[in-house]
Amino acid sequence: MVARDLNPTEFANLVNAITSAFGDPTRRDIYLMVQAEPGSSVAEVAERTGLHPNVARHHLDKLVGGGYVEVGRRAGGGAGRPAKTYSAVSPGLALTFDVGHDDILVTLLGKALSRLDPVDAAELAEEVGEEFGRKMAAELGSDDQQRSFRSALHVVADALSAHGFAAHAHREGDELRLVAQHCPFGDVAVEHPVICAVDRGMVRGLLGAMVGETLVELSSSVALGDDQCVAVAEPVTRAASA
Repeated sequence: MVARDLNPTEFANLVNAITSAFGDPTRRDIYLMVQAEPGSSVAEVAERTGLHPNVARHHLDKLVGGGYVEVGRRAGGGAGRPAKTYSAVSPGLALTFDVGHDDILVTLLGKALSRLDPVDAAELAEEVGEEFGRKMAAELGSDDQQRSFRSALHVVADALSAHGFAAHAHREGDELRLVAQHCPFGDVAVEHPVICAVDRGMVRGLLGAMVGETLVELSSSVALGDDQCVAVAEPVTRAASA
């Protein structure tokens, strides 16, 4: 654990280092935006970054929790509670941060899974991923409307990008695919490809919570030497009727 006062340049470098370590340029961009435009609302951040408002809120909450952004209230003439606003804290604020914490845990996970039977390890990794995906879906909330499977897939892509996957959704022929161009598990996934089952489980958990039980198969994986990770997703009801 390290704590010290930072000058503005050091602070900017630290924010860049932390976000880059997780492959998450989106959070860095949001931080720089509220630094340049203090008093921004969730809706304004979402509009300017092209994110779903719930995903933008997730990033802002993480920045607030880390002490990088503070919450205010916007006075307005209308009825109801004033909207929350977000501004970057003073660059001179003393910061406390963990170094290498997540890297250590991911390495430990990979080594632990490698000692299990491969089938058992994959089932366990996918189960953990699915539970985490359902938790992510609960945090995203609901728009109180019925989602199409395709629109849900785009929400999932945004949610995965918020966790460092740089994902997007697209249709290829009759298939709906999630393409991730970055793996936040890094070299650990290359050494222990079973960790890719966590990704598959996260997609199943997210889509399962939003649109119902879903079949997810990885058709390519960076950990196995491909250029990108591709997950093909299909609702169980559609697969059963095919």
